[in-house]
Amino acid sequence: MSNATEEVELLLHNARLRDELEPYIDESVSLVHFRQMNLREENCFLESMLAWERAPALPISCWTLPELVLPRPASLDDDVLKTLLNDTIERLFSLRVVLEMTEHLSDRELYTLIYRDILPSCEKKVDLPGNYLCWRCWDESDTDTWLRYYATESERLQWLESNDGPLPEAEALPFPRKLPRASEL
Repeated sequence: MSNATEEVELLLHNARLRDELEPYIDESVSLVHFRQMNLREENCFLESMLAWERAPALPISCWTLPELVLPRPASLDDDVLKTLLNDTIERLFSLRVVLEMTEHLSDRELYTLIYRDILPSCEKKVDLPGNYLCWRCWDESDTDTWLRYYATESERLQWLESNDGPLPEAEALPFPRKLPRASEL
């Protein structure tokens, strides 16, 4: 395909995408600097916007068939829970759900978080290559945990400059895990 033909195809595709997006357009689109993108990048961006708008919001447990249903955490002994946790993390990853900041949680705490908070959470299921839902397993209101386990020394010092109170000691993560990462998708 010649460059001129390819350019025409990209322009036509761009026009179709813009037409399909018209009902969804609001002021947030004006925040995007399309002039900084080439036409191929702009089309990819518009495709992702359209996919987002059309994606169903479903509980994460329903993103797969059969539905991902886990036994109650209290009903499981530690060995079974660990096996189920590892299987569930892999299943979530196959659905493009990536867990981050889990290393301050025990296996039981992480399993409980998945069971109680992640699986029932209604989220947009956007089915695009390279798209993933990143779930931080740390409550952002829990500054102490962030400062203790996840903040860099620079971030800890910045926090100290703008906040009163003692700075907790930095500690090694108590439950180190090697989980699948978005870069592996």
